[in-house]
Amino acid sequence: MAGVQALDFNSPDETRTPAKTQVDVVRVGGTTAARFQMEPGWVWAECIKPVAGTDRCQARHVGFVQSGTMRIEHEDGTTAQLTAGDVYVIEPGHDAWVVGSEVFVGYEFDSKAAETYARS
Repeated sequence: MAGVQALDFNSPDETRTPAKTQVDVVRVGGTTAARFQMEPGWVWAECIKPVAGTDRCQARHVGFVQSGTMRIEHEDGTTAQLTAGDVYVIEPGHDAWVVGSEVFVGYEFDSKAAETYARS
């Protein structure tokens, strides 16, 4: 393996496109990362729940917000509003939706979530 490898989200290894969602997945050096793009009006319960088959998202997310705003509500009662520049960890057991009219773009670095999110 080379000492340096580059990720390129413009040439992903895989793209998933559930309703109002695009997940671009890249794999390099034993790591999987993903770019999540959610359109205005995106709601986890409407767009991803039919794919996931669970009442709440059961993925653990670790990432960075490039643009847009997303509201997160966890089953433990905690809430957050993620906006550009935020780094986040979201534990399993949450619901989420895009706030406003801007596309939400987040980069995820938890390999398990990147491999499985929005996969049917």
